Amino acid sequence: MARVTVEDCLTNVDNRFELVMLAAKRARQMQVDGAEPMVAEENDKPTVLALREIADDLVTPATMAAQEEAARANAEFEAQTRHQEF
Repeated sequence: MARVTVEDCLTNVDNRFELVMLAAKRARQMQVDGAEPMVAEENDKPTVLALREIADDLVTPATMAAQEEAARANAEFEAQTRHQEF
């Protein structure tokens, strides 16, 4: 596996800060939430997988925001459903 460089990733995000935040969120999804990587694992850690996904334009700030909004809406729906059951 070739190294993932910051320059590879910066073509898909606006700046280094956004890159770090996006990669951290995606790595956390894989590590904590059990999300499946969208690239071949090749014995890489979640942070490297996240950077590879960003470099390959599989994860973008827009897709991450959409996932977060969907998760938030799902959590609200489940909370309302539980509240109505009581």
